[in-house]
Amino acid sequence: MGWHVVLHLDAQDILTYAEVIDKIDLPFIIDHMGRVKTPLGLEQQPFKQLLQLMRDNPLAWVKVSGSERISAGVRPFNDAIPFAQTLIETAPDRVLWGTDWPHPNISNDMPNDGELVNLMLDFCPDERLRHQLLVENPIHLYGFAPAEA
Repeated sequence: MGWHVVLHLDAQDILTYAEVIDKIDLPFIIDHMGRVKTPLGLEQQPFKQLLQLMRDNPLAWVKVSGSERISAGVRPFNDAIPFAQTLIETAPDRVLWGTDWPHPNISNDMPNDGELVNLMLDFCPDERLRHQLLVENPIHLYGFAPAEA
Protein backbone atom coordinates (compact mmCIF):
# COMPACT_ATOMS: atom_id res chain seq x y z
CA MET A 1 0.00 0.00 0.00
CA GLY A 2 3.04 2.26 0.01
CA TRP A 3 2.83 2.84 3.75
CA HIS A 4 5.54 3.45 6.27
CA VAL A 5 5.66 3.35 10.07
CA VAL A 6 6.75 6.14 12.39
CA LEU A 7 8.29 4.86 15.63
CA HIS A 8 8.23 7.05 18.70
CA LEU A 9 10.80 5.46 20.96
CA ASP A 10 12.69 6.40 24.05
CA ALA A 11 16.43 5.94 23.58
CA GLN A 12 16.63 2.70 25.55
CA ASP A 13 13.85 1.22 23.38
CA ILE A 14 16.23 1.25 20.42
CA LEU A 15 18.21 -1.40 22.29
CA THR A 16 15.30 -3.19 23.94
CA TYR A 17 13.38 -3.69 20.70
CA ALA A 18 16.32 -4.12 18.30
CA GLU A 19 15.18 -7.60 17.23
CA VAL A 20 11.63 -6.38 16.59
CA ILE A 21 12.87 -3.34 14.68
CA ASP A 22 15.06 -5.60 12.52
CA LYS A 23 11.95 -7.54 11.46
CA ILE A 24 10.06 -4.50 10.13
CA ASP A 25 9.73 -5.09 6.41
CA LEU A 26 8.54 -1.67 5.23
CA PRO A 27 10.07 1.79 5.50
CA PHE A 28 10.05 3.13 9.05
CA ILE A 29 11.05 6.41 10.62
CA ILE A 30 12.69 6.75 14.02
CA ASP A 31 11.28 10.06 15.19
CA HIS A 32 13.04 12.75 17.25
CA MET A 33 16.53 11.32 16.71
CA GLY A 34 15.49 8.33 18.82
CA ARG A 35 15.02 10.60 21.83
CA VAL A 36 18.60 10.05 22.87
CA LYS A 37 19.77 12.32 25.67
CA THR A 38 22.45 14.82 24.69
CA PRO A 39 24.11 14.88 28.14
CA LEU A 40 25.01 11.20 27.64
CA GLY A 41 27.07 12.03 24.55
CA LEU A 42 27.53 10.60 21.09
CA GLU A 43 29.06 7.39 22.46
CA GLN A 44 25.95 6.34 24.41
CA GLN A 45 24.81 2.87 23.42
CA PRO A 46 21.31 3.83 22.16
CA PHE A 47 22.79 6.41 19.78
CA LYS A 48 25.44 3.97 18.58
CA GLN A 49 22.66 1.43 17.95
CA LEU A 50 20.67 4.04 16.02
CA LEU A 51 23.70 4.83 13.86
CA GLN A 52 24.26 1.13 13.21
CA LEU A 53 20.61 0.75 12.24
CA MET A 54 20.94 3.65 9.80
CA ARG A 55 24.09 2.11 8.29
CA ASP A 56 22.73 -1.43 7.96
CA ASN A 57 19.02 -1.18 7.25
CA PRO A 58 17.95 0.53 4.01
CA LEU A 59 14.35 0.67 5.28
CA ALA A 60 15.35 2.78 8.31
CA TRP A 61 14.83 6.53 8.22
CA VAL A 62 15.36 9.07 10.99
CA LYS A 63 13.77 12.44 11.62
CA VAL A 64 16.20 15.02 12.96
CA SER A 65 13.45 16.88 14.77
CA GLY A 66 12.67 17.27 18.43
CA SER A 67 15.94 18.93 19.36
CA GLU A 68 14.15 20.29 22.43
CA ARG A 69 13.24 16.71 23.40
CA ILE A 70 16.81 15.40 23.40
CA SER A 71 18.53 18.56 24.64
CA ALA A 72 19.63 19.25 28.18
CA GLY A 73 16.98 21.94 27.85
CA VAL A 74 18.82 25.17 27.20
CA ARG A 75 17.64 27.20 24.21
CA PRO A 76 18.44 27.20 21.38
CA PHE A 77 19.21 23.47 21.98
CA ASN A 78 22.66 23.63 20.40
CA ASP A 79 23.65 20.46 22.24
CA ALA A 80 21.49 18.56 19.70
CA ILE A 81 23.65 19.76 16.77
CA PRO A 82 26.32 17.02 16.88
CA PHE A 83 23.63 14.32 17.06
CA ALA A 84 21.77 15.67 14.03
CA GLN A 85 25.02 16.19 12.12
CA THR A 86 26.16 12.62 12.82
CA LEU A 87 22.84 11.18 11.67
CA ILE A 88 22.91 13.26 8.48
CA GLU A 89 26.49 12.18 7.77
CA THR A 90 25.61 8.53 8.38
CA ALA A 91 22.59 8.29 6.06
CA PRO A 92 22.02 11.56 4.18
CA ASP A 93 19.55 9.88 1.83
CA ARG A 94 17.27 8.69 4.67
CA VAL A 95 17.00 11.71 6.95
CA LEU A 96 13.99 14.01 7.27
CA TRP A 97 13.50 17.24 9.19
CA GLY A 98 10.50 18.97 10.73
CA THR A 99 9.75 21.40 13.53
CA ASP A 100 7.34 19.00 15.29
CA TRP A 101 4.76 21.81 15.38
CA PRO A 102 2.40 22.03 17.30
CA HIS A 103 4.79 20.37 19.77
CA PRO A 104 2.49 17.83 21.43
CA ASN A 105 3.28 16.79 24.97
CA ILE A 106 5.42 19.85 25.68
CA SER A 107 4.07 21.43 28.83
CA ASN A 108 6.78 23.93 29.65
CA ASP A 109 9.13 26.11 27.62
CA MET A 110 7.30 25.77 24.31
CA PRO A 111 9.87 25.77 21.47
CA ASN A 112 10.05 28.70 19.08
CA ASP A 113 9.71 27.34 15.55
CA GLY A 114 11.86 30.12 14.10
CA GLU A 115 14.67 29.10 16.45
CA LEU A 116 14.21 25.47 15.36
CA VAL A 117 14.56 26.48 11.70
CA ASN A 118 17.74 28.38 12.59
CA LEU A 119 18.99 25.33 14.48
CA MET A 120 18.43 23.17 11.39
CA LEU A 121 20.55 25.63 9.41
CA ASP A 122 23.27 25.21 12.05
CA PHE A 123 23.31 21.42 11.94
CA CYS A 124 22.96 21.27 8.17
CA PRO A 125 24.86 24.29 6.81
CA ASP A 126 25.53 22.71 3.40
CA GLU A 127 22.87 23.94 0.96
CA ARG A 128 22.99 20.76 -1.12
CA LEU A 129 22.46 18.56 1.93
CA ARG A 130 19.63 20.81 3.12
CA HIS A 131 17.91 20.40 -0.23
CA GLN A 132 18.23 16.65 0.12
CA LEU A 133 16.90 16.72 3.69
CA LEU A 134 14.00 19.07 2.98
CA VAL A 135 13.04 18.20 -0.60
CA GLU A 136 14.59 15.10 -2.14
CA ASN A 137 14.23 12.73 0.79
CA PRO A 138 10.53 13.51 1.40
CA ILE A 139 9.88 13.12 -2.33
CA HIS A 140 11.52 9.71 -2.21
CA LEU A 141 9.87 8.44 0.99
CA TYR A 142 6.37 9.83 0.42
CA GLY A 143 6.28 9.42 -3.34
CA PHE A 144 5.63 13.11 -4.00
CA ALA A 145 5.93 14.32 -7.55
CA PRO A 146 8.95 16.60 -7.79
CA ALA A 147 8.11 20.25 -8.41
CA GLU A 148 8.80 21.45 -11.90
CA ALA A 149 11.44 24.13 -12.16
